Amino acid sequence: MSCTPCVYLVGAGPGDPELLTVKAQRLLQEADVVVYDRLVSPEVLAIVSQGVARICVGKGPGNHSANQQEINRLLVTLARHGRHVVRLKGGDPFVFGRGSEEARHLVRHGIAFEVVPGVTAATACAAYAGIPLTHRGLATGVHFVTGHRHNNEPLDIAWNKLADPQSTIVVYMGLANVDEICTALIAAGLPGTTPAAAIENGTTAAQRRCITMLAELPASVTAQHFAPPVLFVIGKVVALARELDWFSMAEVVGLRADVRRGL
Repeated sequence: MSCTPCVYLVGAGPGDPELLTVKAQRLLQEADVVVYDRLVSPEVLAIVSQGVARICVGKGPGNHSANQQEINRLLVTLARHGRHVVRLKGGDPFVFGRGSEEARHLVRHGIAFEVVPGVTAATACAAYAGIPLTHRGLATGVHFVTGHRHNNEPLDIAWNKLADPQSTIVVYMGLANVDEICTALIAAGLPGTTPAAAIENGTTAAQRRCITMLAELPASVTAQHFAPPVLFVIGKVVALARELDWFSMAEVVGLRADVRRGL
């Protein structure tokens, strides 16, 4: 790394350490300090060189190790002290990761930065659950939305535009508001029989999935005691999940020894 102060906004991917980019792995091994989020897996953190400072600034529902303003200030302080800083985020820094907010703060304080994209949960978790986000004749587009409330306000989503039967809907961070999400989509015209999936701990050895219908999704995740992190995929493509369930089949035939070793 250069001696010029710089913060690397690095995507850690969805959990499986083998989904890290080559560049992300190199930066983790070269860093002086790693500032990481709650959803970064222990297996990814294990790549960080021994003796390197690791600072957890994870945010969970109702439990924030540090608020965003504190994280912004921390990054500037570390960079100005000449540290090689990796800001490690689950998934991709620019997909519901607040990476752009941190980048803007760095720009305002004259700190150089680089963005290292990561595999986002929508593509990875859906793929590991056997769900293609697009498929000819089933889905011609994809919508990524967050199901997380800001300051307990109602979800700010254009439900009428989202409820498109020709598209796939991927909802991040929506478990706490799954009832509102499903009710709103049905009210906007999306049939309650639309295939829907919940994916817990996607891409890891602890992955679970629930394949159901939109109207039954809230009851299904409650009955199966799903807990964060959970991703929802809603749309006709979910109907392919049982046929394309390579991840579970690989476990059955013993092809996931690499996953078990790593995770």
